[in-house]
Amino acid sequence: MLRGNRELWLAFLAMLIVAGIYALVFFMTREIPPAYELFGHSIGILGFILMLMTETLYSLRKRSRSVRWGRMSTWLQMHIFMGLVGPFMVLLHTSWKFNGLAGVTTLLTVIIVFSGFIGRYIFTRIPRTMDGLEIEGTLSQEALKQARRLMALWHTIHIPIGMALFVSAFVHVGAALYYATFLK
Repeated sequence: MLRGNRELWLAFLAMLIVAGIYALVFFMTREIPPAYELFGHSIGILGFILMLMTETLYSLRKRSRSVRWGRMSTWLQMHIFMGLVGPFMVLLHTSWKFNGLAGVTTLLTVIIVFSGFIGRYIFTRIPRTMDGLEIEGTLSQEALKQARRLMALWHTIHIPIGMALFVSAFVHVGAALYYATFLK
């Protein structure tokens, strides 16, 4: 079960550090760091890697029944941390330009982060053990059924948007490599 907001505070701290580095680059160069230069590419790549890790590692752990790689609550905290810091870095990578496929990808990123906050809220309303398993009998059965239905509905929205986000992100990366790197 999520106890406190440690992952949110750590994500906020990490974003402050990244924002400080971004501001330092801005003041040194006297311009918003372009997405296509070293710093812009680096922050975008690191952010995208965090987002990929957010999706793949948590999903693998969640579906793994035979191997226990730590508590689910820890993995969920890591999912939330990387799911905030990664998109923040990708947002900075945009150089505040939201045109074409990159703009659509950014919009999907904002939607998925917002959806994640909703999912976290719903998730914390279901009583769980330290390992993340639902506790039966502490709420009335009707309230528990309603929370499970909300969580299932949320999953049917959050997961397809996440898939669309990663498809568009991979197309963006492929196009950027092709047009900016391979054609030069």
